[in-house]
Amino acid sequence: MSDSITPQHLRLPSLSIAGFRGVEQLTIPKLGRVTLLAGRNGAGKTTVLDAVRIYAARGQPDALRELLVRREEFATGYDEDGDLIDAPLTDALFHGRGNRTQAVVIGPASGDASLEIRPSSLEDLPEYQRSLFDDLVPADVDVQVLKVVFKNTQKISPIVFGPNSRRASLFRRVTRQLGREDQTASMIRCESLGPGLLGNSDLARFWDAVALTDDEPFALAALKLAFGDKVEGVTLIGEESEFRAGRRVVVKLSDQLRPVPLKSLGDGATRMFGVALALANCRDGILLLDEAENGIHHSLQVDFWNMVLRAANTHNTQVLATTHSKDCINGFAWAALKCPDIGANLIRLERENGEIHAVEYSKEELETAAKQDIEVR
Repeated sequence: MSDSITPQHLRLPSLSIAGFRGVEQLTIPKLGRVTLLAGRNGAGKTTVLDAVRIYAARGQPDALRELLVRREEFATGYDEDGDLIDAPLTDALFHGRGNRTQAVVIGPASGDASLEIRPSSLEDLPEYQRSLFDDLVPADVDVQVLKVVFKNTQKISPIVFGPNSRRASLFRRVTRQLGREDQTASMIRCESLGPGLLGNSDLARFWDAVALTDDEPFALAALKLAFGDKVEGVTLIGEESEFRAGRRVVVKLSDQLRPVPLKSLGDGATRMFGVALALANCRDGILLLDEAENGIHHSLQVDFWNMVLRAANTHNTQVLATTHSKDCINGFAWAALKCPDIGANLIRLERENGEIHAVEYSKEELETAAKQDIEVR
């Protein structure tokens, strides 16, 4: 449902993924300003978001490490001092969990802006880079190396993974040395939310970027979707310490003498406020929402998606979200009808005989589904 959107305004007008985790090959010919991915569990929805995250980060070491650790793709063992260590398993990035004959390729479905991730080894490094390992890395330390290539000619330095132990600082130092040649200027600003709620540290980080700016009223308006004009203001209180949870968001309600913690107002309030803050923090970038329906009451789905669509358009943010909720899809469809000039796409992912296919719903099909309450999941 992206008839009126101009592809060049989008960071990713289309998407192709090959050899990445559970996706051997997937092409989505057209993405919108806001794209909602539906499909059964195991269809590959979250993997698509992971792939976009890696693409936006241009395969940077921190993004790859974060993904592997978050998915618990690591080996546990002990170092020479008997301390427990975790080392991310780079094999888990490749389709088939170790099929290193097929490179990971992520990018637009057409053009030469794809990101490639290939297995490598220390022997493939230029001599001046190998000298870093000779100087900094003990010979008995096993490392995993990946070579990342962007736009064919723009090579990003090989990526080194090491155990999360006392030697972590050593590996960070090596990665930092190699990273001096990275083309970080080409990275796309990208934030990921869900399926759980944002923690206090992320809420504080997002709030600090919008406080006392033109985006602050927008974040406040997100809370008013759930609580109406009772919401009078928002602020952060507290400070980091080993005895406290850190800074936290509190809300002033007209019927309460004292501000109340945001999280005491329920998951829905925290979710909508977090999404609004993330949208404001992803100007000119990409926002990824996994299980977008979580915490949002079915009666608020239309207002929620209306907020997302309008904010994405205002902030030039591209949003990719996943859901397996019929209420969420219906809310998305009705909001799209109210915002016909903002590109809203509904894509259903289907897995058959191990292959994933993307089925796009036209504007007419989505409108019919909304008005007649037709199942499209």
